[in-house]
Amino acid sequence: MSVGSDAENLVVRTDEGAIACLTLSSPGSLNALSDAMLDVLAKQLSQIAQDPSVRVVILRGAGKAFCAGHDLKEMTAARAAPDGGAAYFADLFDRCGQLMQAIPRLPQPVIAQVHGIATAAGCQLVATCDMAVAAEGTRFGVNGVNIGLFCSTPMVALSRNVPRKQAFEMLTTGDFIAADRAQELGLVNRVVPHAALETETLALAKQVADKLARAVRIGKRAFYDQLDQDLSGAYALTRDAMVQNMLDSDTAEGIAAFIEKRAPTWEQ
Repeated sequence: MSVGSDAENLVVRTDEGAIACLTLSSPGSLNALSDAMLDVLAKQLSQIAQDPSVRVVILRGAGKAFCAGHDLKEMTAARAAPDGGAAYFADLFDRCGQLMQAIPRLPQPVIAQVHGIATAAGCQLVATCDMAVAAEGTRFGVNGVNIGLFCSTPMVALSRNVPRKQAFEMLTTGDFIAADRAQELGLVNRVVPHAALETETLALAKQVADKLARAVRIGKRAFYDQLDQDLSGAYALTRDAMVQNMLDSDTAEGIAAFIEKRAPTWEQ
């Protein structure tokens, strides 16, 4: 679908040095992933992927919540189509799946800054990001089963973050889990006081951004690629990544600086 100028404001980008902050900006809908929101977010991520000045991305939500999942009003309206909405729903979940796959493929690490609630596709978005920092009191859920819609697509990312039985329990009960429990299960990295959420997320982003960007990009790609390999394939793939990394002149400088007990002077 085409994105108009008003829709562009659904995702607001602000940069702080080498960190790009993308804010889902539809607080009235709890930042629901509407058709327009999905398309604008995908466009923003595509632009960032081509921007070598960006080293880390922070994804956050405006207002009371991070993201409440898909826009149920749009989905309900689509059922009026002659096919009951089948074509629309297939396209919607395809586009959402493409977005979720784009995040791990993005060269830069993506950190979710989560508060309020992250439900259904919003929880999927958190699980998809490379790291996540949550405010105390944040609740996470894949609650579609409560309204008769099993969260099958959110399940893909959730079941790759959370142990199998706990993921299945969340999917079949529709219960929320608290931020501390989400950290225990591996859905988020850190839980911090709400007042410190922005500061703590930015501090993590800056720590990653200070590393050699090419090394992080090589490493992120290898991290996800090796997960799909058997053991021997994973070692072959990561061997090639290490070779590529070792041949970088800035890596040679980093090693020399470590041996000489000084700070590295990188070209980039």
